[in-house]
Amino acid sequence: MSDRPRTSSSAAVAAAGAAVSGPRRVALEIAVTSLAGARTALAEGADRVELCTALEIGGVTPSQGLTEAVVATDVPVHALVRARGGDFVYDDADLAVMEHEVRTLVAAGVAGVVVGALRADGSLDVDAVARLVSAARDAAGVRPAELGGSRLDVTVHRAVDRAASPVDAVAALSALGVDRVLTSGGASRARDGLASGALPDMVAAAGGVEVMAGGGVRLDDVAALVAAGVAAVHLSASTTAATAAPGDGNGPSPVSLGSAGATDSYAVTDASLVRAVRAALDAAVLTRTPAPRTP
Repeated sequence: MSDRPRTSSSAAVAAAGAAVSGPRRVALEIAVTSLAGARTALAEGADRVELCTALEIGGVTPSQGLTEAVVATDVPVHALVRARGGDFVYDDADLAVMEHEVRTLVAAGVAGVVVGALRADGSLDVDAVARLVSAARDAAGVRPAELGGSRLDVTVHRAVDRAASPVDAVAALSALGVDRVLTSGGASRARDGLASGALPDMVAAAGGVEVMAGGGVRLDDVAALVAAGVAAVHLSASTTAATAAPGDGNGPSPVSLGSAGATDSYAVTDASLVRAVRAALDAAVLTRTPAPRTP
């Protein structure tokens, strides 16, 4: 892994903005699976997108063509690197695939990559994460300036929420050269991780790693998450679109192209929800009461 000083580009921008204009902006990240979703997120106030496919199974690595198309917009793209659905315990073949995906995505100009891995005992797989971080930093170090140069954020995803001790998993990240962790506080929904106290404990344990709250986030969760001290909020902000059935609807059902019960419905990014969450974040920052200083 590179031992060069690490600076998160998004963290630097946020810190500079805070110095000039007062309260620090809480970033909004929208998970998207399409070019249209990325454009909507950008237009309605998102700071960046997490790009993936198959969001219904938690997301897997996006295709090269989709990645290049979204990078060509003005929104910073953080690409998920996940070779398959299911758990986060990977063998060497899985890791080799993901390492190659990291290098390909960085070469395509993404602003960040999103990685993570666990061991079979539920602990953070620090060796696997270090391997993926090293691949990302090395790839960024040799790419041209017009594609982002060495500026790159590395986020560890919600694998930490499946860890035996999510707080310990987050505490281990500062030594691995990552910029950010996405977490729900070890719960299915971020509001439950907040209520249990795990999410605030993660914020306290993270050191210099930004904590981004995500996992079933709803509009009415925003103020409490900001009050807990998270640096960013993540959600898909999606709604369901359905295509019309062929014919007049009285004929046979469409042929299934996937698992039983699969339909032609698909998720689209809800512009009004992105806009509302952006406004709620900004309002929460303005009304947030700073934590008391230790004498």
